[in-house]
Amino acid sequence: MQTLIIVIIVVVVLLVIIALIMLPRMRAKAAERREIQARDHRQEAQKLAAQAESAQAAADERAAQARRERAEAELRAAESERDAEQSQAEADRQRAEADKLADRASTLDPRSEGRREAVPPQGQETYSEADRQTRDRRDESVTPRDDNTTPRDDNTIGDDPRPSTDVDEPGPSR
Repeated sequence: MQTLIIVIIVVVVLLVIIALIMLPRMRAKAAERREIQARDHRQEAQKLAAQAESAQAAADERAAQARRERAEAELRAAESERDAEQSQAEADRQRAEADKLADRASTLDPRSEGRREAVPPQGQETYSEADRQTRDRRDESVTPRDDNTTPRDDNTIGDDPRPSTDVDEPGPSR
């Protein structure tokens, strides 16, 4: 029985020695596994950060492109508006000059007061005085229209003889 106790004590001591030798190795392997996992996580984080930075740069570029396009469109719109204003100013200037010339013509020829004659196209001769007198007599002989005639539609737009397209007016649907 004493040998059995000695054998048990020797086995226990051997197990303790093996445990003491193996414990640091197991700790080193666990630490190495944690380092490997940490390194893998860092690499994955760097990879994702690079992708996020690339996506952010692409989004910034698209936003900048959109701002440039919007600025160009606004510039084109402003330029078109300036051109329209210049065209309007030129038309107003021409209209004022036409009115001025018509006023001069009426002061030079009082018989044609209030009446503007059409300027003949280039290459055509102007009316002779006899033609004008005949036309004036013909214009004076024209009687005003009867009351039975249909007056002009009130829904026309300016000098445009086409009716307006207001939706609020009753009538057949289109």
